[in-house]
Amino acid sequence: MKAVRYERYGAPEVALQFKDIEKPAPGNHQVLVKVHAASINAKEWRRFTMPSFLVRLLTGGWLQPKDTALGTDVAGIVEAVGETVTRFKPGDEVFGCAHGAFAEYVLAREAYLMSKPANRSFAEAAAVPLAALTALQAIRYAGGIRAGQQVLIQGASGGIGMFAVQLAKASGAEVTAVCSTRNAGMARDLGADHVIDYTGEDFTKSGKLYDLILAINGYHSLWAYRRALKPKGIYVCVGGDVLQIMQALLWAKWLSQKGGKTLGNMGITKINQDDLAQLSSLFQDGIIAPVIDRQFPLHETAAAFRHIVDQHGKGKVIITMI
Repeated sequence: MKAVRYERYGAPEVALQFKDIEKPAPGNHQVLVKVHAASINAKEWRRFTMPSFLVRLLTGGWLQPKDTALGTDVAGIVEAVGETVTRFKPGDEVFGCAHGAFAEYVLAREAYLMSKPANRSFAEAAAVPLAALTALQAIRYAGGIRAGQQVLIQGASGGIGMFAVQLAKASGAEVTAVCSTRNAGMARDLGADHVIDYTGEDFTKSGKLYDLILAINGYHSLWAYRRALKPKGIYVCVGGDVLQIMQALLWAKWLSQKGGKTLGNMGITKINQDDLAQLSSLFQDGIIAPVIDRQFPLHETAAAFRHIVDQHGKGKVIITMI
């Protein structure tokens, strides 16, 4: 079968190899999925924007990557199942998470898959899993969102941000989206009540206060975010560059002890069946829906990564097999 593998350090055109590999067979609790679509997440494309030494530390292997499989989000049709699998059978349409999804076939844990809603395409389904899970867990669990709150989402036009806006609105919050000029219309279409163009306004200096700030790939200091919070407000760091994450890890707890405001880091997204089931229901009912920037065939995966790195597209970029 054909697959894309991350075999070298460097630019996407150098690092990503389109090659033949052996088709896997499912073991216990595993499902073999014939992939129709996959999508690119920040956890994958950031390795092409970080300093080289950090990429090596995070991905393992100083001279070359240890783990060459790439891709997490998947949508496709069940090809075969392991002996202990009870929820799926060959021919079922599914979506969810599977390591190495940039391939014609991939193995997934049974618990990491859900039935694909019949009213949604494979490309739409592939855009949902990891980004929507991250948004859900950041808003509901780390952020403790409640109806009627003033919520600000920085990075509202990206893969996680687009779901965060929709989930916050579904929770009954008044949502302010922060994005660039060209993505303001998209943010409003997603349901944002207010849109701030970060190229012309710094929300941390406006005097407006929020119950919850979700900083997706944020770039302000923790002190600036804290200034924009209401008393007992909550700030959640969701990814970003190394400096941003380190600030949250090193200083957030200390700052949270002063004045009742809570600052924290989202941490690692937890793939679990309960949250996937919630998202599947919201996805089927149209309460959440992805914005798809572009689609690329599997053999052009390197070009897809180059597009993200260079263009910073809105929404999700999809890799298609069919």
